[in-house]
Amino acid sequence: MPGASNVVPPTAPPATDIGTNKIQTLAAPFYACPGFSGIEKTNPLANLYADKFQWGPYAAYKVGNGGGNINWALNPYKNASWYMWLHSLRWLGQGIVAAGKGDLTAMTRVNTIAYDWHRDHPYSWKGNVGAWESTMHRTNVLICLRQAILTGLKVTTVPTRYAWVNAALLSHARFLTYNWSGAWNHGTDESIALFGVGCTLGRTDYTNLAQQRLAAGVTTSIDSQGSTNEQSTGYGAFNYSLWGRAIAVLQNCGVSPGTTIPTRRALLAKWLTLATNSMGRLHQLGDTELRPTYPWPGTPMEYAGSLGKAGKVPLWRVGIYSAGYVFGRTGWGTDPARGFAGESTYSIRYGPGRAFHGHLDHTSITYTARGRDIVIDGGYAAYNAGAYRTWSVGPSAHSVMTTPMSTSTNPVTRLTAASVKTNAESYVFADVPGSAISRVRSVLVLKDPDLIVVWDRASARTAQAFQTLWHLPPDQRASVYSRTTAVAMAPGDTTKTILFQVPFKQALPAGAILVKQAQTNPIQGWHYPSSFVRKPAPTVMLARSGTTASILSFVVPVRATGTVTYSVRQSGTTFIVYLNVGGKRTAIAITGGGSLYRAG
Repeated sequence: MPGASNVVPPTAPPATDIGTNKIQTLAAPFYACPGFSGIEKTNPLANLYADKFQWGPYAAYKVGNGGGNINWALNPYKNASWYMWLHSLRWLGQGIVAAGKGDLTAMTRVNTIAYDWHRDHPYSWKGNVGAWESTMHRTNVLICLRQAILTGLKVTTVPTRYAWVNAALLSHARFLTYNWSGAWNHGTDESIALFGVGCTLGRTDYTNLAQQRLAAGVTTSIDSQGSTNEQSTGYGAFNYSLWGRAIAVLQNCGVSPGTTIPTRRALLAKWLTLATNSMGRLHQLGDTELRPTYPWPGTPMEYAGSLGKAGKVPLWRVGIYSAGYVFGRTGWGTDPARGFAGESTYSIRYGPGRAFHGHLDHTSITYTARGRDIVIDGGYAAYNAGAYRTWSVGPSAHSVMTTPMSTSTNPVTRLTAASVKTNAESYVFADVPGSAISRVRSVLVLKDPDLIVVWDRASARTAQAFQTLWHLPPDQRASVYSRTTAVAMAPGDTTKTILFQVPFKQALPAGAILVKQAQTNPIQGWHYPSSFVRKPAPTVMLARSGTTASILSFVVPVRATGTVTYSVRQSGTTFIVYLNVGGKRTAIAITGGGSLYRAG
């Protein structure tokens, strides 16, 4: 967040079992080169010899004079990430690998460029945010370079010509010692890199400090239920890998990782499993690109990530996490009539205010059914995407009731009621999304027929525009059918989505249902499947205005030729909606006290 510190103080008691025992091994302690995160793939040796750097969607750019003298102040695309990855030196990866195989020309070039960075950035480089943020990555690159020099030259000690690498590692360790980002992925990466310097150079002061920081960070980074503190499913998956690497790094240097890290990591594996939808992808929450769940062998993610083709069937169908997540599904595909992709899955956000890689998405819903996305999130716009980044993080990019005339208060959202039954789950959420505005969302998720019912109600001290938004996949085309109903379907698909609202405690005004797509002022009707890809996507808006709103909406996926009909009845103080969904009958009810439940 602009102006905020990137330091996340640990808030939970630290682990006490890291490094308490030594690992008995015949192998000498070592720290393995962790690789270059794929950045090296688009930076072949020919580019390194020409001093060209390529990252992301941008064309390769000549950043030096052709002799390895780099202009580290360059940022031709005005992109903070491009600048940070330039300073990471990860783009030297192919050259470092070649150097390790004895290619002396490659060794000379990567040594020249890396030394140029070292010479041009004497300690401390904290005033340069790109150089600062990339310190942990650059530290690993320098370790990889050191190893390549030893193996490429077939020596056991660093020759005098390359002695600067040891000096650079010490200055980087010094920087990491005094600049720890705390209990999130940056802090974990920094601790691993600091441990790497200690293991590589035999500095127990560095390895001991790194162990202390890993112990302090893990219990906050992954809470006692397994939720990541980064408010992003994508970063949850990254943290699973990162803490696995921490275990391996400790073990390789002869240090026991204890039991806390593996235990918390196993809990995160359960969280990620439940966060997997019926297409084997993570629900796109927070700064998350569309991505499959990796089927880690021996974990419940093996089953989820393989779409039920490998591993054991998970034991849980619904997960409710105090960090602000509800994940649920109709099943795991063990019913042959459904299969894995035929199940319905959903996510709902609530809990603490936005932080780290989270969005202002409280009460937002994502939903899959019939083998496809039904309700989606606005996605993950690049950090430098300007107004589109602001939109993608803000409430209007999510399937929530928004109050666009007010400024978001970044609310804490409470889960005030929850019920899980074999054929339905219900939840109630409450918060204050804007000044003097109260908002309550009741959610009912049904199985057979699969559908979602949401009752939004809100009140405000002053007149507001109240908009319940349903973000639909970009492949679908949505149109308004009547004042109550919109229909969305992808051309040639076997499934369509019928969205409708039933008047309840409030008459439907003109313009009660609208479709917004590819709108630029204000921004609405888009989806970011990845940070540099933006697609037009329909958003169905259920609109009210005034000081109160009551919006009862239904999201019903059916076969392309299917129909949905309904009738209503008041029974005492209970309001009942009878539904016929493609021939399957059911009913939902709202009591006089406000409870929403399945009635048939």
